[in-house]
Order: sequence, then C-alpha cells, then structure tokens
Amino acid sequence: MVVRAWSVMRFLIKGSVAGGAVYLVYDQQLLGPSHKSQAALQKAEEVVPPAIYQFSQYVCQQIGLRMPQLPSPPKLNFSFRDSWNSGVLGMMSALSAAPSKACDYTREGWNYLKERAKEHSK
Repeated sequence: MVVRAWSVMRFLIKGSVAGGAVYLVYDQQLLGPSHKSQAALQKAEEVVPPAIYQFSQYVCQQIGLRMPQLPSPPKLNFSFRDSWNSGVLGMMSALSAAPSKACDYTREGWNYLKERAKEHSK
C-alpha cells in the first residue's frame, strides 16, 4: 500500500513539474519570436543567480553550514537565432546530401569487398 501511494505521489510530482514547465514556456511565449526568448533568457540571467545565492544562504542558516562564496557565473553573449539557424541549415544540408553519400559509401564498400574477394581467391 505504501509503495503504491509513493508511486502515485511521484507521478503527481513529475506531472506537476512537467505541467509547470509547459505553462511557463507558454506564459513567457518562449516558442514565439526569438527576441522574446532572448528577453526571457536575459531576465533569467538577472534573477536566477541572486535567488540561488539567497536560497543557499537560507539553507546554510537552517543547517548551520558555512559555504564559500561562489564565483559569478560567466556572461553568455550569443544569439540563439543564429545558432538555431546554423543548426537547422547544417541538418538540412546533411539530409540533402545523405542519398548521394549513401550511394558513394555503398560503392566504396562494394569495391572493397570485390578487392578482398579477389585477394582471397588467389
């Protein structure tokens, strides 16, 4: 009975986290234009490090531990739009070249097998 309740509780927690993530993506319009995604990332870069620091200080006070000061996070300064577009272009060029490359590799493999068969038959 306890195992069943625990598995139901885990399922509900995981579902809540997944639902919250989907709601957050929808609410912040992260799947929309790239300028909105970049604005959300900049907002997260401003808000998350102080929140993590405050939470770690709170936990340290509650537990009685002393944590050393963490270095500041590095600044990320690149365009998601450019990196996304280059990834899409690279994938599309690989997919468009795949049939001819497969044909070339098949031909090379067949010639290699023919040469090995000739060497073996001698």
